[in-house]
Amino acid sequence: MNFAGLGFEAAALVPVGNDIRGTAVIENFKNRGVDIRLVQRVRSHETGFTFFIVCQDSEHVGFSHRAANQFLKIGNKEMKALRDTKWIYITSLSGEWKQMLEKIFSVETAKIAWNPGGRQIEGGIKSISRFLKHTTVVQLNKDEAIGLVVSDPDYKDASNDFLNDTHNLLKVIKKYGPRIVLITEGKDGSRAYDGTNFYHQNILAEKKRVDTTGVGDCFGSTFAAALEVTDFDIQKSMKLGAKNTASVIGRQGAQNGLLTKKQLFK
Repeated sequence: MNFAGLGFEAAALVPVGNDIRGTAVIENFKNRGVDIRLVQRVRSHETGFTFFIVCQDSEHVGFSHRAANQFLKIGNKEMKALRDTKWIYITSLSGEWKQMLEKIFSVETAKIAWNPGGRQIEGGIKSISRFLKHTTVVQLNKDEAIGLVVSDPDYKDASNDFLNDTHNLLKVIKKYGPRIVLITEGKDGSRAYDGTNFYHQNILAEKKRVDTTGVGDCFGSTFAAALEVTDFDIQKSMKLGAKNTASVIGRQGAQNGLLTKKQLFK
């Protein structure tokens, strides 16, 4: 939805159940300008959902029920759509996620921005290294980055000092092959590395801190969108990501604060 709001032609490749929540999800996509032709109805399962507890500091804990999310299918129709697109943005996958990644990363014509989910991090670097070699941007939070690095036998005994240094994490993950590594650090902002330069972006002060739900997805998708608009200006793209994130934090929920292209580039 963020991509559509930022002026791109965007389609959602997601499964939903044949229930009221699934209908609401589809209507929300339509209302926000997202193409729904690739949305899949899974008739034998309910729509996945996450229950959030928002704490006093506006941070949150989520408990997810994957449900229909585990039954995403990528067939000929979906592959044609993927080959016709310029960017593919991947978030958490469940179900037969390795087979899905094999199909997605067989598309050689699109740039891929990827925020691996818990299943992928748990699978370790051995499971996903071949995909990272073909990733344009891999985005992780710091805990995820540490989890991925220590899954590598070469770093399983790395010291806490080594792992707590984000520059070390960036360099290790860059060796796996992605063009750009992006790590978010909560209140410490974000850092990126392209193999030559390190970049840092502080958080931008929000007018009001209400809810941090969705800030990672907002930052990562805005960063990818901004790369396309700015001709891969990494520092500017990180700043625009921080700007959109500050807006989302100021509103309840993951979508209500998303900026339009006009608002973002003002």
